[in-house]
Amino acid sequence: MSRPARTLLPGPPPAVRRVRGNAAGGRAWLLAMAVIALPAVLPLAAVATGFWGPDGDVVAHLREHVLPRVAVNTAILVTGVVVGAGLLGTSLAWLVAVFDFPGRRLFSWALLLPMAVPGYVMAFVYIGLLDYAGPVQSALRDWLGEGAALPPIRSTGGVIAVMTLTLYPYVYLIARNAFLTQGRRALEVGRSLGLSPARGFLRVALPMARPWLAGGLLLVAMETLADFGTVAAFNYDTFTTAIYQAWFAMFSLDAALHLAAFLILPVLAVVALERRLRGGARYTPTDARAGLLRLPGLRGWLAAAAAGGVLTVAFLLPFAQLLVWSLPSLAAVDVRFLEATGNSLFLAASGAVLIVAMALLLSYAHRLRPGAAGSTLARVATLGYALPGPVLAVGVFVPLALLSNRLTGWLPADWGTISLQTTLATLLLAYAARFLAVGHTPVDASMQRITPSLDDAAASLGVTGLRRLARIHLPMLKTGLLTGATLVFVDVMKEMPITLMTRPYGWDTLATRVYEFTAEGQWERAALPGVALVLAGLLPVALLTLRADRRAV
Repeated sequence: MSRPARTLLPGPPPAVRRVRGNAAGGRAWLLAMAVIALPAVLPLAAVATGFWGPDGDVVAHLREHVLPRVAVNTAILVTGVVVGAGLLGTSLAWLVAVFDFPGRRLFSWALLLPMAVPGYVMAFVYIGLLDYAGPVQSALRDWLGEGAALPPIRSTGGVIAVMTLTLYPYVYLIARNAFLTQGRRALEVGRSLGLSPARGFLRVALPMARPWLAGGLLLVAMETLADFGTVAAFNYDTFTTAIYQAWFAMFSLDAALHLAAFLILPVLAVVALERRLRGGARYTPTDARAGLLRLPGLRGWLAAAAAGGVLTVAFLLPFAQLLVWSLPSLAAVDVRFLEATGNSLFLAASGAVLIVAMALLLSYAHRLRPGAAGSTLARVATLGYALPGPVLAVGVFVPLALLSNRLTGWLPADWGTISLQTTLATLLLAYAARFLAVGHTPVDASMQRITPSLDDAAASLGVTGLRRLARIHLPMLKTGLLTGATLVFVDVMKEMPITLMTRPYGWDTLATRVYEFTAEGQWERAALPGVALVLAGLLPVALLTLRADRRAV
């Protein structure tokens, strides 16, 4: 008996077959994204427990003597730095984006150089220069008598001024790009309304650039909330220094967690606002150079003097003073400096390799699973950049300390005590939480440039998963990977609070050496590691400069 003929029906299209065949693979990529997000989730979960607080006496002491003081100090500092950086960065951005004056092309990128100077390095340089016993005030007393004096540098105004000089490039960079893209149109609208350039700036250009300016100001607010080294150098108590003191002076991790929990609320609020503004911002390309207004004669030279004065105070003077102080140390470089340099290079290189690998997997997994779940995991994984270093240090240390105690209790007594919380692995875990966003941004930007048709072509040849990443994507991502690795390398080199609070005993880096010397007022001894950190910080500034040149600024 013959078999009935089978009707041949067309199967699903190739894309559908691939989706159905890779359902398990898709879940695996989501799981990989969840694992990558763990370093950011772990400290957040640990810090959240701090809202319940430690025992009653400690909570009462914190709320009566610590929280009101550091909350007010932190609010004053954030407000002052945001206003100062906003005024300085916006005015300089408008100057170089709209007007043509002597040295404009030089200042356009040179005004980014203060980004290379860590805030805590800028702090000890100006404290050493302007303190009562420093060379500037000593010279004033010699010339004008014993009554001559400057306002004290160790003050609220002093720390606000130094942090403004360090952080204004965040506003300057974003505002300059905004003014370059809409400066000519703003001027034309202002002229049509009969407005002068100054009034056109206030009534047309500034409102048009408001979303970008707000984003830059929120970045400054985040950096100010997260700062530890600068405020520690000035002995200015904020939440970050209070967390450190609760841990290392009061010897209370519970108190440190409690303070970290209070700090995390404004940080998360600032992050939400910044992402909302950044998500709605769009640039419209224009010919920036066609909108330049020439400043003739004296006005042009005054503009150059203003830009040059800021550059001198924010970079040239501190760097020159560092070089002068470091010259005696160059003749007698000690073993501890060499060890600290080697440790810094090792941690920076290890962190760069680890974090860029995580960023690559995260970006590729998000490309394969672009839905709501993948997008949420990608955002959570990169949230750690907004968390202050002391918060991350406490948030990583506490759960690992609990795990170490459990393991010690389970293992035989002759095995000794396990301390997972003070290892290099802990440092790298905290770095991964803090700097994954830094490495992910350039890698993901490069990944977005790869067209989906390449993926389809590779899939048609049976090249999928990690094989496709290695053979197709990796060669095309070299620039993004190198950029991400460079940025992470420099950030890890400069990082202070996480390293200071979670490093293995005796493991010094250049940043911790700066902290130790400045805590004892030894500015000259802190200069040599400070110079090394500034030179490392010039790398990302060079990358930003190259990008600016490509935009024909």
